Amino acid sequence: MAKVIKFPIHTPEKFGFKPVRRRKSTGIPKPGQLNLFTGGKLVKLNQLSTFEEALLMDEQGDKKAKALYKKAIAENDAKADAYCNLGILESEEKNYSKAIDCFTKSLKEEPRHFEAHYNLANLYAEIGNFPLAKIHYEISIEIEPDFPNSHFNLGLTLAMNKEIENAILSLMNYRRLAAPEEKGHADDLISTLTRTITN
Repeated sequence: MAKVIKFPIHTPEKFGFKPVRRRKSTGIPKPGQLNLFTGGKLVKLNQLSTFEEALLMDEQGDKKAKALYKKAIAENDAKADAYCNLGILESEEKNYSKAIDCFTKSLKEEPRHFEAHYNLANLYAEIGNFPLAKIHYEISIEIEPDFPNSHFNLGLTLAMNKEIENAILSLMNYRRLAAPEEKGHADDLISTLTRTITN
């Protein structure tokens, strides 16, 4: 007869979405883009771009941020970042299909956009689509392997997918990267998952 192993009722919360913050220009021109101003002098005008203004509003919890992200997209101002942050706002309002649309449009603009992959994975995990969540967490880890929350969330997703050994490995990676005060949840989960294997 099969032995049923019950998981503890208390399930830890996964880490939340990761909004895009101000990005510094790398100075490297985009492929196929001519630089017509190589000898030009930059003059700073203490004026925020539409994306930066939207980000400030978003950080303050102002509802105007949504409209400003849309305006930034229309102006081609940090388009991938604006789509990503707009996706978070849509997700917070439980507009999941719109949020997925925003994250995928962010990825269309920039296929290796870390925050878009990470946030899309969080959204898929939230709605219970663990196979897609797994893929996007894995991609986010490929892009930024030292971001601990991706490893923790992947571990939770793998556990929900009943891939216990891989879940433990992912949580161990999280422990390796996380600050000492943040390792407690992972230790508890590793202990619980290990007991399910040995029983």
